[in-house]
Amino acid sequence: MALPDMIASLQPFLLVLLLLLLLLIARRNKINPSLKLPPGPPKLPLIGNLHQLGSLPCRSLSRLSQRYGPLMYLKLGSRPTIVVSSANIAGEILKTHDLESCSRPSLTSYAKLSYGSSDIALSAYSEKWRELRRVFIIELLSSKKVAAFRSIREEEVERTMSFISDCSNSSLPVDLSKELIALTSTITCRMAFGRTYQDVSSRLQTILKETVVLLAGFFIADYLPIIGWADWLTGMRARLEKNFTDLDRLYQQVIDEHLNTLQQHDSGEDFVHILLRMQKDEKSLTTNQIKAALLDVFVGGSNTSSATVVWSMTELMRHPQVMKKAQEEVRSLVGGKGKVEESDIDPLRYLKCVVKETMRLHPVAPMLLPRTTLRHFKIDSYDVPLDTMIYINAWAIGRDGSYWESPEAFKPERFMNSSDLEFAERTSI
Repeated sequence: MALPDMIASLQPFLLVLLLLLLLLIARRNKINPSLKLPPGPPKLPLIGNLHQLGSLPCRSLSRLSQRYGPLMYLKLGSRPTIVVSSANIAGEILKTHDLESCSRPSLTSYAKLSYGSSDIALSAYSEKWRELRRVFIIELLSSKKVAAFRSIREEEVERTMSFISDCSNSSLPVDLSKELIALTSTITCRMAFGRTYQDVSSRLQTILKETVVLLAGFFIADYLPIIGWADWLTGMRARLEKNFTDLDRLYQQVIDEHLNTLQQHDSGEDFVHILLRMQKDEKSLTTNQIKAALLDVFVGGSNTSSATVVWSMTELMRHPQVMKKAQEEVRSLVGGKGKVEESDIDPLRYLKCVVKETMRLHPVAPMLLPRTTLRHFKIDSYDVPLDTMIYINAWAIGRDGSYWESPEAFKPERFMNSSDLEFAERTSI
């Protein structure tokens, strides 16, 4: 039989197979009629509401929430999803229903870059996750550790300010974004790893930039698993594999260096030594779990801080009257010292308001990291079923006109009489 005839003879079979497949998917995705789900836009067959995400999901979903409400139900391919655009509802989920919704969904980029969900930020809730989180907080984020690293932060800030001053005196242009990203990355490396890694700084920044893009990227397999192979055709899977390989080499370099000096540092002065000692003495950590923890340090420690500082500088340049007021506050406090030290920061109320206003308008993670439900629960009289993905739209909450006067305006003064706790509750950040 000729090839064209063979193809023609298979067409009816393929058509029937496709129809059966569509029916199977539709049956699996059928909603339990007894559930009272939150309102949401109509859904298309197979893709659900994927077509409504757009290139900037935080903005697209904010517009949809204005029509369907602050608690909205979507179907992203085969994934049932809740989108929250209200500070009150977000607070209820993050506090009242935290145990029911504290896990992470299994997403392609998360699973790959976290070594099969072995890190803290991207992994599902488990006993091992709780133990690693405890170590992370005690050894890197506790008040005692933060205070111990003060000299490192001040040294690196002084170095950056000297560089900018020298360029200014020589009338040379300065790429502030580049310098601020390098600053936060260097501080993070010194605090966690004991040295700066200047020899790979440029390559590290390139790799981490791609990592952030991939973590927020769209993988077809996450929403339409049956055609997940299409991620290879789009090139997304190949990019993910390359980025993973690049990161793995960096992690191994860090680990090898610390293994060579492990016996010399019984006090465990940096984060990697602590993890390696746990692996050696308690056999409680695998090498992949240590590498996954380094992902959280690299991405969470450098990318989030630098983004907030860059946006703060951008808004100050857009609003010279705000910059002038912040400068006057700093100069009146610092006086003839010539520089701001960490001990000076607490009285700088207006400067802290500038940072809060920046975070309101430009949250580092506009949709926060998605959660997934571990069990069914109700919120605002609506059902939230098991295995439902939850997105909290921090970008929309920060621009909600029912909470904020002139929400699109940059007005640091709005936070002059609010505490840090009130800021967190009103923004979900």
